[in-house]
Amino acid sequence: MSVISMAQARAHLRDPDDDDDYLQLLIEAAEHSAVNYLNRLVYADAQSMADAVAAGMAGEQPMLSNAPFKSACLLILGHLYANREDVVTGTIATELPRGSQALLTPYRVGWGV
Repeated sequence: MSVISMAQARAHLRDPDDDDDYLQLLIEAAEHSAVNYLNRLVYADAQSMADAVAAGMAGEQPMLSNAPFKSACLLILGHLYANREDVVTGTIATELPRGSQALLTPYRVGWGV
């Protein structure tokens, strides 16, 4: 279950006219990117997390979605939406600070070696 609704995505992107299938793809990609960074599964509500725990599918440290997680997903979504190509030519590019990482880092587990 997605934590970002289509209405939230459209409001964040300020573009109510784009294709629903494309926007859903970007929403899912943004959420998967955030979950991968955290190294843990994130659930939209307590019931879905409880169901996953009962089924043994929740992982070691499941987490409920919260405002920082949703905000990070929206930042990632905005980046994916605005940058639809891997390479931009004819412009000067500057990397923006990764606000999404700042929002997600306190919840990250399993940093590794």
